[in-house]
Amino acid sequence: MRHLFIVITFLLTGGSTLSAQVIIDGIPRDTSFTVYSTYIKESKKRTYIKIVKPLLPDNVIAKDGIIYSTPSANRSLHLNIYRPDDEKKYPALLMIHGGGWSSGDLSLQIPMAEQIAAKGYVTIPVEYRLSPEAIYPAAVHDLKTALRWIRANADQYGIDTTRIAVSGCSAGGQLATLLGVINGQASYEGLGREYSNHTSNVHAVINIDGISDFTTKESLDGVLEAISKNKVSASVKWFGTTYDENKEPWIEASPVYWVTKESAPVCFINSSIPRFHGGRDELIEKLTVYNISTEIYSLPDTPHPFWLFEPWFEPTVKYMTDYLDKVF
Repeated sequence: MRHLFIVITFLLTGGSTLSAQVIIDGIPRDTSFTVYSTYIKESKKRTYIKIVKPLLPDNVIAKDGIIYSTPSANRSLHLNIYRPDDEKKYPALLMIHGGGWSSGDLSLQIPMAEQIAAKGYVTIPVEYRLSPEAIYPAAVHDLKTALRWIRANADQYGIDTTRIAVSGCSAGGQLATLLGVINGQASYEGLGREYSNHTSNVHAVINIDGISDFTTKESLDGVLEAISKNKVSASVKWFGTTYDENKEPWIEASPVYWVTKESAPVCFINSSIPRFHGGRDELIEKLTVYNISTEIYSLPDTPHPFWLFEPWFEPTVKYMTDYLDKVF
């Protein structure tokens, strides 16, 4: 039985700020980032946008709520699988939701996963631990475990393990890119985790408006902006420290610092807000040194969470499937 508690806290810092924390089965959840709340905000500026709802295509089957990891005795992590309704093997795409490393859930990726699966892919929206529950690098360890799980269960779900990609939106884009550039780096696998006889390497990355460097001026300005509003930035919450206090996790989690000849090719799909491209061009330069391919698709006059809404959802899916078709 699921137990839900609402904890309301008041912060008095020259004004009153109301924040809500939801605790489900003992797990703290930040519920601030949802499709609807984002729609309310963005539709004030762009009245024409429409929420994209889940719609399972006729040729796609779904398996929801599969446990892929148990990081502790009372905690299970889940993923969904969408695939064409036949017996063939297909490339896999692990899909990582956004939400500032603190909020959101795998349901944010379902509409996209359903449509991409219809194009001939096994799409896998994934749950990972967020900062209210566990700070960095727990999320990276979870996602590496998910990749090993995919290989361990490839035959059951009709997955071609020679073609595994990872995509992510916003915070998920940063995580996806980090997973791709750290191919072969054992330090990020986590200790005592499941399926250790399988690799967590990926063959391609799709980064949808996720930063590639936490140490750029734009990224650090975001921290200062939060402070000016009597808030704590998402990155400070995730790292559990400010950049001035301890630079190490900020550098370590930045994909731009990890590029090697083993890194995966990356496709960037970006909004018109430069802050969310932080480190992208520098990352491309480093990948180019090793002749690792990159592509950029930019959508003009778009808000940061453009992928959740039409008129941008459909072209985003097309960019993704066109890229996957090309690399696979």
